Amino acid sequence: MSDLSFYGPAALGGLAFLIRLPGLLRNPRDPLLRAVALLLITGWGVFFFGAIPTIAWVNEVTGVPNFSAPLVYTILTAFSGSCIVLIINWRGGPPERIRRATRWCAGIYGLVGVALFVLFFLGDAPVERLRDLDTYYITTPCIREMIVLYLLAHTVSAIIMTVLCRRWSRDVSGVLRAGLFLMVAGYLLTLAYDVCKFAAVGARWAGHDWDALSTGVARPFASAASFLIATGLGLPLVVQRLESPWRDWCRYRRLGPLWRLLGEAAEGRGSARISPFSSAGVRLLQRESDIHDGLLTLNPYFDPGVRAGVLAGALAAGADPRDAEAAAEAAMVTAALAALRADPEHRVIASSRTLQPGAGHASRDLLRMSRALSAPPSAGCRRPGGGGRAPDGGRTGGG
Repeated sequence: MSDLSFYGPAALGGLAFLIRLPGLLRNPRDPLLRAVALLLITGWGVFFFGAIPTIAWVNEVTGVPNFSAPLVYTILTAFSGSCIVLIINWRGGPPERIRRATRWCAGIYGLVGVALFVLFFLGDAPVERLRDLDTYYITTPCIREMIVLYLLAHTVSAIIMTVLCRRWSRDVSGVLRAGLFLMVAGYLLTLAYDVCKFAAVGARWAGHDWDALSTGVARPFASAASFLIATGLGLPLVVQRLESPWRDWCRYRRLGPLWRLLGEAAEGRGSARISPFSSAGVRLLQRESDIHDGLLTLNPYFDPGVRAGVLAGALAAGADPRDAEAAAEAAMVTAALAALRADPEHRVIASSRTLQPGAGHASRDLLRMSRALSAPPSAGCRRPGGGGRAPDGGRTGGG
């Protein structure tokens, strides 16, 4: 395989770690951030130190033939343990149980890492093997135990992660469930990698040469598994980061009809200038502020009779109460805007001393009002069971 398939993911993993580092420095005690950082740095280590040129370089720098073997095996073991720690913290639960499970996992995989180096230095591996050390030294005392220990630790980790992710996927939905399924697929490929390795070393013990399984088949499995696992871990985090701006943008767009209608009423108040580079959240805040300003301006012209008539008609037609309420509010606002246009000198506003009841009421569903303005009241209200729920004031759907 090309070394680019190792150095490419290593570069991405290192970049992801650097992006996460400021958050970790701000909250060094956050267990989830620590778990993510550990996963990223060990994942970077697996790819960087697992590339053939790096293996040769480490051996040359240390002056110890095959020193890269226990180093890569230990980093891979640490990565396996960090995946389990991340899932433990990600899934949540009682803090004490999470800490206890994390300590057990870190302790066990830490001991495995120490044992790998001890076995390496107790053994004898004088001939440098860059690609086939597993099968070349599988009959050498101590080196043999080191190889089997790393494969066992790797296999156990893959089984645990497959079970944990599969079990958790039954309790969640959406993008998190998709991410967990990708991780399950990745760990199944990891198990295929381990099967190839075990088959190759087992064949060596039996006097056969199946080295191609270890050097040719297992490595592509490892690369594909790493890609799926990284995608499964990153997908929910990326979507979570993008979800809030997308929700703000959807709400901003859907408030357009109501904002445009009230623009005339709010003309005298002036609106803060928004930078072209402003975030969706800032734009949404400004649009909602403009809408409330317009509603306050129109308040003296509100006719409760118009609202009551539309509300009664919509309810009699079998409309959903919330849609009927929004359609009635929209009709009252439209009538108030017409009354404002008919009063160019604003005599009604000048004579008004108090707000009418319900002005700027917090329970007003601005999204439903805006939707009702784009269709007749009968079309703007859905009958019970006549389609999916419309988004309420606190939630929006897609596009």
